[in-house]
Amino acid sequence: MATPNYGYEKRQKELAKKKKKEEKLRDKANRKLSPSSEGLAPGDPETDVASLERDPPTIPSEPTKNG
Repeated sequence: MATPNYGYEKRQKELAKKKKKEEKLRDKANRKLSPSSEGLAPGDPETDVASLERDPPTIPSEPTKNG
């Protein structure tokens, strides 16, 4: 019976890991180039910069007595 080649198996795992990482980086770069992808609605107050400029978050000027 032949002995398993652990070095080959390890190398294959490393190559798969490297390929997956490169794909994630490529996808991330594509999302940066096209921000209108899924999950980001242009009118969404959390992602819409213009709405943040119009309605800045309210911050109390004095600390509350409860906290």
